[in-house]
Amino acid sequence: MVLDHPCLLDAQPVNIDPHEADYRPAIDPPVSGEFLPGTSIEIIGGAARHGPPAHVIFDFDGTLSLIREGWPEVMVPMMVDVLQATGTCEPAQQLHALCLDFVMQLNGKQTIYQMIRLAEEVGRRGGVPEEPIAYKQMYHERLMQRIAGRREALRSGRVEPRRMLVPGSLEMLDALQQRGARLYLASGTDRQFVVEEARLLGLEPFFGERIFGACDDYLAFSKAMVIQQILTENDVDGAALLGFGDGYVEIQNVKQAGGTAVAVASDESGRSGKPDAWKRRRLLGVGADVVVPDFREWEVLLGYLWNEAV
Repeated sequence: MVLDHPCLLDAQPVNIDPHEADYRPAIDPPVSGEFLPGTSIEIIGGAARHGPPAHVIFDFDGTLSLIREGWPEVMVPMMVDVLQATGTCEPAQQLHALCLDFVMQLNGKQTIYQMIRLAEEVGRRGGVPEEPIAYKQMYHERLMQRIAGRREALRSGRVEPRRMLVPGSLEMLDALQQRGARLYLASGTDRQFVVEEARLLGLEPFFGERIFGACDDYLAFSKAMVIQQILTENDVDGAALLGFGDGYVEIQNVKQAGGTAVAVASDESGRSGKPDAWKRRRLLGVGADVVVPDFREWEVLLGYLWNEAV
């Protein structure tokens, strides 16, 4: 695969809607699935396994990287500030609840979609909204202030990458690579920052140039486009695809392509090894086949996905 377009792949045109659909549960999530013996790996409805996957796609933030953990604590207050500047008489607590609701409902899509919604809310209150890209830049400046210390600690070597990765990530990626799978990274975060933070975390050797992310022309990128181009360029069908993510977009896209989707219901702040209940329910609602809290049990998980005895 040749990386030419700043956001996507240099490949044949794809016949796919560039918009990322809002979250809509397709199924009623089960109270509990079946757990592989002695593990926290939850299998949903006897999930079908297609055999050894040739191509494996990962989301970045929350699935592998914890550098941006806590980002809603930056985005939501910024949005409250913007809405208060319209002169609305709504109390800050009410605005906070409003913004938190739509921010989390849109979580998993590119950041710009949350900013498009913010602009709409400004207009509803009689304000003159900025362009969504301006709100995105405002958010990113505040976020970078929050995570600057984390990035510098990684850059200087004061903190080992493992401390800012979902537990078991490095072992999981190495094992997948050893099994001959080709790995891809696709994120709703702007590609330039995904590339930089993947380098800080020591992930470049696993993905090489197969790192994709958002850009200012948000319609030029989507995870669905990346998936379709992977399948097209390699002349394979969805059965060859395995996907990992903590956002609904990548889980939904992998399932729509006919692949196997593993929901990573990561506890980003606590790294507790227990699944985040909100993430679990949300990801099962769009058809995840397997749920894991992290990658600590990667050996058993890969044994299951590769149709080996477990």
